Amino acid sequence: MSFVKFFPAAAFLFAAGSLAADWPMFRGSANLDGVAQGHLPAKPALLWTFKTAAAVRSTAAIVGNQVFIGSGDGNVYSLNTTNGEKLWEFKTSERIESSPLVLDGKVFIGSVDGFLYALDAKSGKQIWKYETADKILGAPNWCKSPDGKSNWILVGSYDFKLHCVEAATGKSNWVFESSNYINGSPAVSDGVTVFGGCDAVLHIISLADGKKIKGIEAGAYVAASVAIQDGRAYFGHFENEFQCVDLKKDFGTNSPVVWRFRDREFPFFSSPAVTKERIIFGGRDKQLHCVRADDGKPLWTFAARGKIDSSPVICGDKVVVGSDDGRVYIVSLNGGKELWSYDIGQAIGSSPAVANGKFVIGSDDGNVYCFGEKKK
Repeated sequence: MSFVKFFPAAAFLFAAGSLAADWPMFRGSANLDGVAQGHLPAKPALLWTFKTAAAVRSTAAIVGNQVFIGSGDGNVYSLNTTNGEKLWEFKTSERIESSPLVLDGKVFIGSVDGFLYALDAKSGKQIWKYETADKILGAPNWCKSPDGKSNWILVGSYDFKLHCVEAATGKSNWVFESSNYINGSPAVSDGVTVFGGCDAVLHIISLADGKKIKGIEAGAYVAASVAIQDGRAYFGHFENEFQCVDLKKDFGTNSPVVWRFRDREFPFFSSPAVTKERIIFGGRDKQLHCVRADDGKPLWTFAARGKIDSSPVICGDKVVVGSDDGRVYIVSLNGGKELWSYDIGQAIGSSPAVANGKFVIGSDDGNVYCFGEKKK
């Protein structure tokens, strides 16, 4: 049974519409590019921590003065961005690895219990819940309805289906069925949604009606989310390959794969951060890779001490990412040089959320960490 606890706070501020510097969803924006605005300090300080009762693999959303994040203890938490004080919590009946989407005063998040929840961002009260036939691990995304009058929420499930529902009511608009689990978040751009799954297919689906436009054999199952930049999709899969696919190219006789990157024989679970020039992604080879966007040629690698399933974020001239070695790193965008690290001590499968000169990240130790400039 679901319930909510509200914790009043003196310094509570909620912004119903996302500010330019907010991080309202997984990877920051609907095309899942993993690029944050603003800048991060050269040597961030630990500003606060918040303890949950289980591993935190959800990635936070940051809107106004609230941090939203899920935990393996089954709760969705709202925390004060300034000091980490708990504002409210909402309990689901299973663990949460999905990441929240904050839109129009609501928080949308999936749970292993198979439900997509819509919560009031200010109070944490449930507005509606939508049932799928299996667990939801990936983050929801959103798009405008074809008539522009409402918002639609998209989420994949282990029931093999991508679900599209009304943001206001949770009513189903359409359902697209693939042939295996959908683990990642669907990317949205130019009237389509793009995702990979455990059926080893990259799906390109019309947002208007949920009909399949194109499909490409990826070669292995895709657990991570796809990022879209300038009509190209970037993603890695479990047969040790990272690909760039031209979404606008004819999928007939000519291959839409622009380039393929292979390094060592390790899978890719991390979702990429993309700019017009560079693609950055983690690997289970313990490396953070940076390649050229146009041809996939390597530019640099950064060696961590454990696998990197965490998805990197680009902020200005810096890249921030977590690792299973228990450390969160900041490296230079240009050369991959380590600029700073912090030893949390347990694996980090969560990805950073970056806003207003701070970043928030979860750890398998059950804590949520916030780093930024320490005020004197």
